[in-house]
Amino acid sequence: MRMLGLAIGVALLLVTVVLSVLIGAKPLPISDMISALANPDGSEASEILFTLRIPRTVVGIFAGMALAVSGALMQALTRNPLADPGLLGVNAGAALAVALGIALVGITTPSEYSVFSFVGAVVATLVVLAIGRTGRYGASPARLVLAGVALAAVFSGISMALTMLFPLVFAGYRAWTVGSLVGHDLLGAMPVLPVIVVGLIVAVCISRGLGALSLGDDHARALGTRVRLVRGAALVSVTLLAGCATALIGPVAFIGLMIPHVVRRFTGPSQPWILASSLIYGPAVLLAADVLGRVVAQPGEYPVAFMMAIIGAPVLIAMMARRRVISL
Repeated sequence: MRMLGLAIGVALLLVTVVLSVLIGAKPLPISDMISALANPDGSEASEILFTLRIPRTVVGIFAGMALAVSGALMQALTRNPLADPGLLGVNAGAALAVALGIALVGITTPSEYSVFSFVGAVVATLVVLAIGRTGRYGASPARLVLAGVALAAVFSGISMALTMLFPLVFAGYRAWTVGSLVGHDLLGAMPVLPVIVVGLIVAVCISRGLGALSLGDDHARALGTRVRLVRGAALVSVTLLAGCATALIGPVAFIGLMIPHVVRRFTGPSQPWILASSLIYGPAVLLAADVLGRVVAQPGEYPVAFMMAIIGAPVLIAMMARRRVISL
């Protein structure tokens, strides 16, 4: 069952990658796109393919992997099937950093947004850890979540105040917060992609330790798991993955929350299988939502965050209604 589910995910990913490259807001003959792929010649199809659609697809793959795996890590770390990276204040911290960058420094380009967004995500996580570690009991999952939710509310309030005070300056910021794969190039994304790879490697390395943590800290220690090391590495991985994904495409909901639920239906509670399957299904679903947004709104398109909300909310509601939300 696990291998079948993983194979279906790989097939879906391949299909969505092909569709993402061949289908766009501007209709072009598929024969022209295939010809441009085989022989880049400077034609309109070739220009659209190599400057718009392929970079967009690559960014979507990496962002989808990062969001899905970070969501699976958060659910394992907190032992809460409704957790996602937003509970650590990562998204709110990234958004506040971009808002401050616009107000104080005057950043305007997507690459500058990416740098400030990632720094904000890291700082937010460090502040949450510092707050969560106060007191005699240390940084338990519940304390971290409470600290993250409180800090996210504060950060979001400050960001909203800045956008209301300087509405014209923040036109670009509002476009970024929509969450979209539009307008990305590989050169601008290149500094972020290796960081995502590092975060994924960390997640893979601690996957067995996370499985032990799901039994509780005492049982995990009895099995020889270094609880603090695994939990710390998981937090680092979540920060790297969620921070980079937000830096690339802006805040996009439901991927980190929905994908682990979907894959857990055929993987069971095995964390290595959950992470591996999330790695495949995350980009497949994100690219599918992006392609759908291009198709239904031609000649324009809907942002991927909007399409994910349209897709993700009914799926989660249906799963809960049928009582198939599998506990950790």
